[in-house]
Amino acid sequence: MAIVEEVERGSSGRRRLSLKNPATMEELGVIEVSTADDVNAAAKAARAAQPAWARVSLKDRAALVQKAVKVIVRRSEEIAAMSMSETGRTAQETLAMEVLAACDALTWAAKRAPRVLRDRRRWMHLLGPMKSLHLLHRPLGVVGVITPWNGPFILSVNPVAQALLAGNAVLLKPSEVTPNTGAMVGSIFEEAGLPPGVLQVLPGDGETGAALVDADVDKISFTGSVRTGRKIGEACGRRLIPCTLELGGKDPAIVCADANLDRAAAGTVFGACMNAGQVCMAVERIYVVEEIYDEFVDKVVEHCSAITPGADADMGPIIWPPQLEVIESHLADALEKGATVLLGGGRVKDIEGLYFEPTVVTGVTHDMALMKEETFGPVVAVMKVSDEEEALRLANDSDYGLSSSVWTGDKRKGLALARQIESGSACVNDSEIVYGVTEAPFGGLKQSGVGSVNSESGLLGYSHLMPVVINRFNNDREQMWYPFDAKGADGMRKAINFLWNTPIGRWMS
Repeated sequence: MAIVEEVERGSSGRRRLSLKNPATMEELGVIEVSTADDVNAAAKAARAAQPAWARVSLKDRAALVQKAVKVIVRRSEEIAAMSMSETGRTAQETLAMEVLAACDALTWAAKRAPRVLRDRRRWMHLLGPMKSLHLLHRPLGVVGVITPWNGPFILSVNPVAQALLAGNAVLLKPSEVTPNTGAMVGSIFEEAGLPPGVLQVLPGDGETGAALVDADVDKISFTGSVRTGRKIGEACGRRLIPCTLELGGKDPAIVCADANLDRAAAGTVFGACMNAGQVCMAVERIYVVEEIYDEFVDKVVEHCSAITPGADADMGPIIWPPQLEVIESHLADALEKGATVLLGGGRVKDIEGLYFEPTVVTGVTHDMALMKEETFGPVVAVMKVSDEEEALRLANDSDYGLSSSVWTGDKRKGLALARQIESGSACVNDSEIVYGVTEAPFGGLKQSGVGSVNSESGLLGYSHLMPVVINRFNNDREQMWYPFDAKGADGMRKAINFLWNTPIGRWMS
């Protein structure tokens, strides 16, 4: 069984990949893999188109993104249907994750880009009377965006829109598992009126992605695995170009004794099983203090038992077949080392497709892959701890640091614990929400990535902030220009003494 299979080359000579729906195994057609020559030609066209796009005013760029939102709304059912066919997800989950999230993210960015990316004039504390400082936001040029299969529309359209708002041309390489959903991003912006060449979609697999990283681009934005992200980071480092890497996670949840256990159980189960666990910020490790452990586990089993896998039910399939093998290997390792599966633990046998049962595992330890490596499946792993300090220590005992959650009746304590967790973001009494908060920068620590997306920092990450200093007076020379003499050195001594050894000087400096 496979979602993506290589088939016989066509008349063009390019490699071809066939696709299947992971929920129904229905054939979805064939795509051609873009070659290095295709990528280089696209980069050349993007380089030619970008200067004219950069000259378009911020207001007009934002207006075009707003038009794209209207296109998304009008084509929302089409987008959802395409994403569902390639991922197998349920309708409600797809509309929420892909369409609603995209409309919100693009609207927020379009409304704020003219303010965030506008040029500014700043007063200089010492030189202000003599010089003026201007801060100019310049686009980077051509940006390569490489996106994954678990959120193929939102994780493509969001970085593309941010890069376009900053005045860049974009080359988008969607996952080969969900290429048609990614391709819709190109058609949406084309319909909104984006000039030719400013956004180009390059279907293909890892071969295409590697060619894009090596092409004439000025930044790479990548969402995907740690292994591939490390290769991209190394390649960008050799070329001295920036990259944003949004990678994997092994997100912990800490459940305190004073938590609302009904909410904590429902929230952590949702965080573990949303999109069948195929979310980078999925709850993969839950640490529960011993006095409420048994009650919490009972509630978790109850909530997981109520989840129904199926295309018209609650939870979709595993989108990429090799991921099933990862989930199964993690569970096998845990069972061998003494863990107990209270619910689920295997593939769903009575429906077609790559479905895995919602699974609850207890008796877990940090000697198990299930608590150390990214599982990316609908598995709720619960560990008993003596107190919150032990929970915090174990939460930080990870190579990952993407997101986290704390569940407590004391918001101040929740904030204090969240501050101590080594993760890029955190929630208190909530789950799976930070990426959807457009005001919040989203990124990871440790092996979970480099840089951040969303918020104002996401927009700023696609531009270069260029300072320009202008001298106010057309005088012949500056005091620090050649030639040097004793009078000049004495003037420096007096200036140092005045600025940092007198009250008015310290105020001025």
